[in-house]
Amino acid sequence: MGLFSKDIKSLDDLFIHTLQDIYYAEQQITKALPEMIEKASDPQLKQAFQTHLGETQQQIQMVEQVFRMHGHDPKGVTCPAIDGIIDEAQDIAGDIDDPQVLDAALLAAAQAVEHYEITRYGTLVAWAKQLGREDCAGVLHQILDQEKSTDEKLNRIAESKINTKAA
Repeated sequence: MGLFSKDIKSLDDLFIHTLQDIYYAEQQITKALPEMIEKASDPQLKQAFQTHLGETQQQIQMVEQVFRMHGHDPKGVTCPAIDGIIDEAQDIAGDIDDPQVLDAALLAAAQAVEHYEITRYGTLVAWAKQLGREDCAGVLHQILDQEKSTDEKLNRIAESKINTKAA
């Protein structure tokens, strides 16, 4: 059996498993973002997190759509990677008293999440195309574009003020 929750015998099986992984990850992110919004002190960062929470909720619906398009019921599988990223962010955030340094830590954690999502969605798009599922690839590519846009927005916020204030 190995690393995965069931034997994966084909690219299609791997595609579904990875879709289940990102589905779980998106759900965990929607649970973590409200706490990040609450802890952030910078109004622009707070707003970016609030916007991303709404996007993430929409992305969950889009992933559910891909499941159905591919003939599967939406279902998640535990994703140790996203759990680890979120746990690390919560641990670090709990150790920081300076609100400006906390903002920098929260932003860095959010970017770690974005980079994970970009990796997963990029892979899913490529696999969907390989499987001849342009319909699924199109929906997944929309999510990928949103994730990249969020990462770019966070990067601009970090470089324009958050990191400077934290220094």
